[in-house]
Amino acid sequence: MNEKQQKLDSRYLRMARIWAENSYCVRRRVGALVVKNKMIISDGYNGTPTGFENVCEDENNVSKPYVLHAEANAITKLARSNNNSDGATIYITASPCIECAKLIIQAGIKRVVYGEKYRLDDGIKLLERAGIEIVYLEV
Repeated sequence: MNEKQQKLDSRYLRMARIWAENSYCVRRRVGALVVKNKMIISDGYNGTPTGFENVCEDENNVSKPYVLHAEANAITKLARSNNNSDGATIYITASPCIECAKLIIQAGIKRVVYGEKYRLDDGIKLLERAGIEIVYLEV
């Protein structure tokens, strides 16, 4: 990867971190940006579906089952727009779970840049199997 691409990746990942600050989740805040042709075409952060209360965890501090991940929010937001993610890059503050990896594959995203490793790596393995370029950027 060239130096210019590395700088762009770092900038977009920093922006995804800032976007994660919009999350109402207490345990973990995650942000995602979908970029195509150097333009942000979608964004997302983890949280509850539209119209639900902005509380992600139950009284035992466990995530509610209907909380959406940042990647899912960003990708489904594209479905309501005139944009498409064919060939795009998604920048995520944490590595994707297997469910989000499936959405990334089906959305035609060709590159995933993430900044924090999640305890499970099945999502990353699935993306590798699909031939998607994966970049881990430590900060």
